[in-house]
Amino acid sequence: MQSPEPVAGTSGGDVTSMQLFLDSAETDEIEYALEYWNIDGITTNPRHVKNSGKAYMTVLDEIADLVKETEIPVSVQVSPRLNDWTRMVDEAMRLAEISPNFVIKLAASEDGFRAVQELTLREIRTNVTLIFSVSQAWHAARNGATYISPFVGWKEAHGDAGIDLIADCAVMLDNYGYPSQIIAAAIRNTRQIGDVALAGAHCVTAGASVYRESFRNPYTDMGNEIFGEAWDGLEMD
Repeated sequence: MQSPEPVAGTSGGDVTSMQLFLDSAETDEIEYALEYWNIDGITTNPRHVKNSGKAYMTVLDEIADLVKETEIPVSVQVSPRLNDWTRMVDEAMRLAEISPNFVIKLAASEDGFRAVQELTLREIRTNVTLIFSVSQAWHAARNGATYISPFVGWKEAHGDAGIDLIADCAVMLDNYGYPSQIIAAAIRNTRQIGDVALAGAHCVTAGASVYRESFRNPYTDMGNEIFGEAWDGLEMD
């Protein structure tokens, strides 16, 4: 069944444009994206940090320095091995002290939602990750999550409708006026960027290679070559 169409710009605190977040822990990549792409935010995860070849806290300190004196949010994750909400909160508070830009990322779970509730009371921004259902998104939103991150690519890789999840979450937020914003995560290609924009995502996060592909299109290349050949034959005087 087709998901209801979300009303543009109503959920998530009346956001009226989709924001571009970079999903990366490579500081050189982030620095480039800040300069050339004017990115609105950054998301990280333990796998990205591991692939960087650097220690976790080293990466966080480097990213914090890159966004210093800006309002760019950076999602940084507590240990996925923590399964007690009080320990999640303790680690979240330590991470939040590193930079005012840091948004604390927690996986969807019973203790994760309880930690979000406590962090909201302490005015710490949160991003609930690994969202795969509207009910998980609802638990995150009602406990005060700043962002909810449904994983589009992972669902579609296993034959599920990832884009429908974005649209359904947008409708849920609209229905009840929750201020949480949707970050469409695990984006794997250019088509998915367009699809989540139409489905009502407030933010999209993807790797640098996906964005580089989204800047171009073979038809654009073909057209530019046609116009270039015409340009070469112009009389300029």
